[in-house]
Amino acid sequence: MTGLDRTSLGGIARQRRRGARTALVVALACVVTAGVGVVQAAAGYPTSMASTGDSITRAYNTGWFPYVDNPAGSWSTGTTSSVASHYSRLLVLSPSISGKNYNDAKSGAKMADLAGQMNNVVLQHVGYVTVLMGGNDICTSSESTMTSLSAFSAQFTTAMDAIAVGSPTTRVFVASIPNVYNLWSVLKGNGSARSTWSLFKVCQSMLANPLSTAKADVDRRARVLQHERDFNDALASICARYASQCLFDGYAVFNTAFVPSDISTRDYFHPSLAGQGKLAAVTWSAGFWP
Repeated sequence: MTGLDRTSLGGIARQRRRGARTALVVALACVVTAGVGVVQAAAGYPTSMASTGDSITRAYNTGWFPYVDNPAGSWSTGTTSSVASHYSRLLVLSPSISGKNYNDAKSGAKMADLAGQMNNVVLQHVGYVTVLMGGNDICTSSESTMTSLSAFSAQFTTAMDAIAVGSPTTRVFVASIPNVYNLWSVLKGNGSARSTWSLFKVCQSMLANPLSTAKADVDRRARVLQHERDFNDALASICARYASQCLFDGYAVFNTAFVPSDISTRDYFHPSLAGQGKLAAVTWSAGFWP
């Protein structure tokens, strides 16, 4: 073997050793980076949360006693195991959230009430809040009494300003309004549902004369549906103005087809526990930690 050959082989050996050391450094860097990623992900989970909204978020009519709130069954901050709420899911990911789940929603609330609820959220210093509001702005005694789009938009903006100024680090998840046309469609053939809607004047803007095929009623339902679409568009566009803090569900709730078993047989309007569970799953998938 010549001197040149020995030199060449020595160079190759040194290159291989350098290559091995480089590979080791890269591997260690990957491990460290992965570890940091895990820590950052864990640190990203909130240690407290709140929910805002109306009777849906209060899980109205899902408890043992009829016609009362049942916040334990809430899709957002509830504790009922079958629902698998956002709080229950976060509790698995971040045990430090235990016991810090505040339900600030109020049955009967409209968008005009959201700013007040957000002020309560600010005082609670939570890391995460859900919003599901607007059903009572659509579901009124008649089409003419629905909240106007301009008022709805202004009220939601005021509520977002309240949380953005008072608690700018709180993540805000905004769910779209459930499709009331879908509710009419799946239950209009149910005699008990029709009787209940009529007797208790449930959501007459959409649910009045449920079997009527008269042009006036068909057109009314279409206008109410469009009004709800406009509301959801407003939620999306306004939330986008607070992009560093607010996340809209991308119409996930509105596009979800709820079936009869998802709806309470007490009032044929509010979600059943199964419906709360579906709502929890759909919104979680569209949220910050799917």
